[in-house]
Amino acid sequence: MLTQLADLLENIKVALDGLLANKMRSLLTMLGVIIGVGAVIALMSIGNGAQASITQEINSIGTNMLIVTSGGFGRIGGPGGGSMGVTMDDVEALADPNNVPAAAMVVPQYDGNGQLVYGDVNLNATVSGVPPEYLDLHELTLVRGAFITGADVDKRSKVVVLGATIADELFGDFNPIGQKIKLADATGSKTTLTVIGVLAEQGGSMLNSADSSVFVPISTAQTKLFNARNSVGALRVSRINIMAKSEELVDTAETQIDAALREAHDLEAEDDADFNITNQAAILEMATSITSTLTAFLGAIAGISLFVGGIGIMNIMLVSVTERTHEIGLRKALGARKGDILLQFLMEAILLSGLGGLFGIGLGWAIASAASLT
Repeated sequence: MLTQLADLLENIKVALDGLLANKMRSLLTMLGVIIGVGAVIALMSIGNGAQASITQEINSIGTNMLIVTSGGFGRIGGPGGGSMGVTMDDVEALADPNNVPAAAMVVPQYDGNGQLVYGDVNLNATVSGVPPEYLDLHELTLVRGAFITGADVDKRSKVVVLGATIADELFGDFNPIGQKIKLADATGSKTTLTVIGVLAEQGGSMLNSADSSVFVPISTAQTKLFNARNSVGALRVSRINIMAKSEELVDTAETQIDAALREAHDLEAEDDADFNITNQAAILEMATSITSTLTAFLGAIAGISLFVGGIGIMNIMLVSVTERTHEIGLRKALGARKGDILLQFLMEAILLSGLGGLFGIGLGWAIASAASLT
């Protein structure tokens, strides 16, 4: 056993000496393996990171969240291809526990865009009209002041809660609570709003970023900031956020929502719906499937580079045998067997592959780390 170990160590030493005798050729030979291994690790890491990021974004919205928006072709006479839109009447229908018992929360939202002005600073922002429950629905937190209350909604108060980015750009380190800002809509009409709260930094979201938005009472957005009435005078909403009581009840809630809205819109089961229901769990499943396929595809491409690197080592070693015929003859003359010669070249190939793999791991880790910082 000790003799075999000594022979192995001697073969490794001889192989290293052979590689060091041709440093540049050895480095260029390893380069294919280094790039291949580095590419596999980097692309797989980036792909898995992208999948985790998308999953986190969707999970932050909530996999038991359902979103109802207007769309499709319904009754004639309204916007959106004949649809009268999703209205506050629909919100009341869905909030009725007799219609949608699987729903834990039903929160309407009306979105618009406007230009915020404070002193000599002005910027564009998303304006979301929401009720008090919106804070709990999206688990938002405040760093200053208070959020919109039921009284604000009832009175159509001209108050506003600022996202973290908006507050920083408008006021910097200055406390904005109690300050008045102006909101200009698309027509140029300006409305003065009093700042009552500032949200903590929330981070981005696939649907919207709370940091770059401002929030007002939904009634104020619908009647004083924007014209939210449809052709029959009903107040429209941009979307209805519905939180199911559990992930297991999401499909049940979706079925109940569809039935309640069809009844409210006088639609039969065979009629095309004039609304859309977005299931976050379904989006998560689809996104996970797509990113998994993409990651596997990237890994396969990187694997080709690794395969080419291996072919490169094989070709170089074959050429090396031809170039070193005098060395091989000398070794045979000194008593080396065919197996000993084969073992030496095999050991050189293993060292080239192993060292190339180690450097490739370092390269892949460095690229993946750099990508995670961007």
